[in-house]
Amino acid sequence: MMHLPVAAACDDEEFWRTVGAQYAPSPDFINLENGYFGMPAEPVRAALRRYQDEVDREGAWFLRVRYPERHRRVLQALADFCGVSADEIVLTRSAVESFNILIQGYPFEAGDEVLLAGHDYDSVIATLGMLEARKGIRLRIVQAPLDPASDDEIVSLYERAIGPRTRAVVLTHVVHRTGQIMPVARIAAMVRRHGVDAIVDAAHSLALLDYKVPELGAPFGVFNLHKWVGAPLGLGMLYIARERIAGIAPLYGDVSHAPGDIAKLAHFGVVPPAPILAVEDALAFCRRVGVPNKEARLRYLSHYWMEQVRDLPGVRVLSPRDPQRYCALGAFAIDGMPAEAVAQRLMARHRIFTVVRKLSESAGASDCVRVTPHLYTTTAELDALVAAIRELAAG
Repeated sequence: MMHLPVAAACDDEEFWRTVGAQYAPSPDFINLENGYFGMPAEPVRAALRRYQDEVDREGAWFLRVRYPERHRRVLQALADFCGVSADEIVLTRSAVESFNILIQGYPFEAGDEVLLAGHDYDSVIATLGMLEARKGIRLRIVQAPLDPASDDEIVSLYERAIGPRTRAVVLTHVVHRTGQIMPVARIAAMVRRHGVDAIVDAAHSLALLDYKVPELGAPFGVFNLHKWVGAPLGLGMLYIARERIAGIAPLYGDVSHAPGDIAKLAHFGVVPPAPILAVEDALAFCRRVGVPNKEARLRYLSHYWMEQVRDLPGVRVLSPRDPQRYCALGAFAIDGMPAEAVAQRLMARHRIFTVVRKLSESAGASDCVRVTPHLYTTTAELDALVAAIRELAAG
């Protein structure tokens, strides 16, 4: 494993090649869809194989005798990384599962209102829609601008939407559609003054942006570990501030834990231990690279390709212009060409893999192509993307 300096220049291509060498992406295409699943580094993959062998050899003895302490160690390492206490987090399969556990156990009453944004994650919106039908809550949706003039504009937008029955506000930290970074800490502070709970969907931000969970300023947060933390696929985290745990009812049946014990929310039965054990290795890799270094590099790579196509005729970059308002995730559209066709042609003609995302009604386009580089992505690969976009825009 390489030993990295405290700070690394975001444009030092030789240096970042040494980091990229710790990954093994497919040589068959350029993968620019790293927002869905962040490929684990090779040391993490090797650890996962070792742990699976250990589990398979020792079987039930491992699960009953050795695993409980190992699991506690993983939780403590994750809590330390996030700046919270181990008794405020549980491991889940994804941010979506975390959100369901939280929101379905939240003490809503009929007529309570939840404020959300049109850019929030589709499954989050769907879960809230289910509760609207099942529990009689009401949803109020704001439409945030794609390229806000300031944080004040965003905070004011949410504040104007708060009503007398608003109970909770869902806040996406990094918008999965365009990559926009929302000022969640400022919004959370504002809604707290109104007596409203903030629920932060940080599925895309943990270990992408340099922060600790308490800095979000919210009592509730849902996270993915298989994106920028780099843990194996199928791992998420739910955070609940200690003083709020007792008010959340378990989604899965459990009467063996005290009301204030967050373990009451994690009665999942037997789950594969090897990916969970590899969380420690993923966190160790993150620390070696340095989250500030990672954030700077991924912001640089996104800026690198977007600024080359932002003002091309027929091309609309849908991420904010200010590079401090996005990191890694970016999106574009080509006038007169459906995003699905753009993504298909990028793959078929140029072997560049991207993904189509639907936009909210205020975006001025029905869908977009999302581009998400990773630490192993080179500027040469992004040059290939830029050339392909130029070709497509030229017709």
